[in-house]
Amino acid sequence: QVQLEESGGGLVQAGGSLRLSCAASGRTFSTYPIAWFRQAPEKGREFVGASTWGPGRTYYADSVRGRFTVSRDNARNTVYLQMNSLKPEDTAVYYCAAGRDYSGTSFDPRDYQNWGQGTQVTVSS
Repeated sequence: QVQLEESGGGLVQAGGSLRLSCAASGRTFSTYPIAWFRQAPEKGREFVGASTWGPGRTYYADSVRGRFTVSRDNARNTVYLQMNSLKPEDTAVYYCAAGRDYSGTSFDPRDYQNWGQGTQVTVSS
């Protein structure tokens, strides 16, 4: 099992920036992929970005590519989501999630077994 805890959400004006953190404990951190998802009111959970296990290749949704950056610090057991040029449509609860050991990176939330509690990001216009 992996325990995940997000932090860093808040209220920001459009065009601003936030950095979310996802601290992990439990299984060896470098052996599983970690993804970020978000869920806006009355919408499904949407893939945002991910880091593969090991060195941490990154993947992004088209809606955030070029604005958001996922980074992974295996020494600190933490994955970050740097969000720049935020837009009101980025408003959502953001979750980090861990996949199975040595698995490929999936964009489907059903492929992730462990989830954090979520952190609210609100972008005002």
